[in-house]
Amino acid sequence: MTDSPHISTSQRLFESDAPQALAAATFLLAGFALARQHELLGEIEQVLRESPLRHMQTPGGFTMSVAMSNCGALGWVSDRKGYRYTPMDPLTNAPWPVLPSCMQQLATEAAALCGFAGFMPDACLINRYAPGTRMSLHQDKNEVDYSAPIVSVSLGVDAAFQLGGMQRSDKPLRIGLQHGDVLVWGGEDRLRFHGVLPIKPQHHPLMGPDRINLTFRKAG
Repeated sequence: MTDSPHISTSQRLFESDAPQALAAATFLLAGFALARQHELLGEIEQVLRESPLRHMQTPGGFTMSVAMSNCGALGWVSDRKGYRYTPMDPLTNAPWPVLPSCMQQLATEAAALCGFAGFMPDACLINRYAPGTRMSLHQDKNEVDYSAPIVSVSLGVDAAFQLGGMQRSDKPLRIGLQHGDVLVWGGEDRLRFHGVLPIKPQHHPLMGPDRINLTFRKAG
């Protein structure tokens, strides 16, 4: 992957509300979540008290390296029965925690800045990446309607995000993501393959060695 095209740190637009276009309908908002980082982290901590992180199982029987949970009316789950959204947390047998207003507002504002007005997520997938964990290239295809964008918020240590094409074999663009960055993609890019390369050992003053990713979707 070292020869993949990439967006380096020096090419980023820092501390600006101006979206940086990465593809036809994919945008980077560098540092967009920084002003709300402490509020976000507090809300995430509360959500995870109600629905703890867990390592889900793939339909093929493998255990995912990334730990996951959800908040919102629907939550994404994976087990031997397949990938899907459910209104109930199978670990607690209770509804998923309510999507905090600060998180919903962040996602709605980010989407609007990138041309996707009126985005109202009903699901937020919380992923914790420890050093060495990764997310292989995949498409987000379990949602009912693909007209809404995906909004992805990065917190913690740096990550190398891969933005592929419509085929798994398409060479991905590698995007360096830092604490507070927000990615938004939708429209003709909505079904692009994407993933995260293995997280390198690092330390963040608020998050230690880990990365938290919030992925907002309109699932139902």
